[in-house]
Amino acid sequence: MSKAQPKKTLSVFQRRWRKFKTLKRGWYSFLILTTLYAISLANPLLINSKALAVKYDGEYFFPVTGQFNQARDFGQRIIGEADYRKLEAQFEEEGGDNWVLMPLYPFHPDESLLDDPNLPGRPPHFPTGEHWLGTDNRGRDVLARLAYGFRISITFALGVVLLSYIVGMSVGQLLGYFGGRVDIYGQRLVEIWSGLPFLYTVIIISSIVTPSIWILIAILATFRWMGISLYIRGEVYREKSRDYVAAAIAQGEPHRSIMFRHILPNSLTPIVSFAPFALVAAISSLVSLDFLGFGLPAPTSSWGEMVSQGLQNISKWHLIVFPLTALFFTLMMVVFIGEAIREAFDPKVFSRLR
Repeated sequence: MSKAQPKKTLSVFQRRWRKFKTLKRGWYSFLILTTLYAISLANPLLINSKALAVKYDGEYFFPVTGQFNQARDFGQRIIGEADYRKLEAQFEEEGGDNWVLMPLYPFHPDESLLDDPNLPGRPPHFPTGEHWLGTDNRGRDVLARLAYGFRISITFALGVVLLSYIVGMSVGQLLGYFGGRVDIYGQRLVEIWSGLPFLYTVIIISSIVTPSIWILIAILATFRWMGISLYIRGEVYREKSRDYVAAAIAQGEPHRSIMFRHILPNSLTPIVSFAPFALVAAISSLVSLDFLGFGLPAPTSSWGEMVSQGLQNISKWHLIVFPLTALFFTLMMVVFIGEAIREAFDPKVFSRLR
């Protein structure tokens, strides 16, 4: 008679992950948000005014890869790069072997459509069958700008949270582990740094250089790591009094190994629970900066700039409803994820040390 196989023991993280998946509101929000972000990474292939591929006189061209093609190369009588939407219609009328493969939604977020005959009058234009969410006050497609703005917002928030967590966790580890004068002087420096005015700093930097997304990530991260350092400092103070830390010291392990291999994994619960809410704060900060005009430079697709346009064109309902709806649902899903993570990582339910 065969013996029953011993039941496999799950790690704390695996049990927390299973718990997270049972919290349907947060789990489905996580799936939807990650799926949308993954799709947004392919925006140039899905939403773009450049053709994916062109066949002309037996030759193949791939403009979406950045290849520049003069309009006259395809027989168009315009100056500059080819108009691939018109080229597609031209080839269809001619009925030859030439063809154009356009993206699913053939409009670029920075493309002005003022000369589009299907959009009479001055912009902004209300939604139509061709432009599903209408155009803004510069004749640019709203859906294209929303899609690219979503990718920029999530990328910005992830960059800010990642960078601020790296700095904050490192500083918090040092303060909590070494304590004494290191902690006292370090805390005073953190307090001084946290007293610097964030908005004024951004205004000064924006007046000196044009803030790119990476510059804004660096600026925002430098003002967001202090809170993380305080969380980690408190956790390290608690964990370093445990027996496993004393055992590691007795074995002669170096400080860096004790800090990052032993203490840090047991100190992550509060900051992991806090991460989704930090994402919400980062997205809101970018929208606010763009709304005030101190954010990303034009013509970057920005939800804050779109909300500002809605305020300036209050009678054009589509410029108000669609950006605010996208912002609302994005922040709501991130909050749902945060609530689920906080419940799944509750130390009263699953703990590393009993």
